[in-house]
Amino acid sequence: MMRSPQVDVPFEVRHHCWFCGEPCNLQFDYHALPHTSHPSLAVPACKECVELAKQTPLTSIYECRVAVKDALMKRYAKHLAIGLNWTEEELQQADFTCKTLQSFQRSAWFMYEVARDRVNFPGWLLVLNGVPLEDHTPETGFAFDGVNYSSLFVAIEHVSKAMALDKDFVAAIVAITGKQRFAYAIRLARLHIAADKATKRQVIRELTEDHALAN
Repeated sequence: MMRSPQVDVPFEVRHHCWFCGEPCNLQFDYHALPHTSHPSLAVPACKECVELAKQTPLTSIYECRVAVKDALMKRYAKHLAIGLNWTEEELQQADFTCKTLQSFQRSAWFMYEVARDRVNFPGWLLVLNGVPLEDHTPETGFAFDGVNYSSLFVAIEHVSKAMALDKDFVAAIVAITGKQRFAYAIRLARLHIAADKATKRQVIRELTEDHALAN
């Protein structure tokens, strides 16, 4: 298949993956279809992101990037969970005695930072033959605790799994309190992590009543 024309690449990122920012020497060819909002093109990409992008091309290179980010988040969920459950200082001060945990202590924060930075990497404005390519995908991004998620739903799913929380319970709390109080919703869910279904339903009822009174 004929190679697609490569986008203009800023000098400072000329050897970096457009999807995740990792060093790379490959490219991902996006072959446009009649409904694609931009022409065929190629972007620099690491081997892992090329493989992920081929699985989910979707309807534009921008939607493809969202899918790649979501896939990276799922693949490195354990690494990202480190930042949700620990701070760098807590890891440094942890009094681990067994060799396995000591090894984890030495490498954990680095693994978290690498995964976080790959997921958060914004890429750069795509320019093909001097013409900027606008991103027409809806803006649904959501940021929490230093990590950028493609949507609130993805944030709820990831954080709930990382903290062993009831995803439906978290979603119900967020639906009442709003995404601006996401941290509060997570704290409340953690407080009731061992609660039975009846107790959780009661919490939701009380939150709903309090919200109605406040408004």
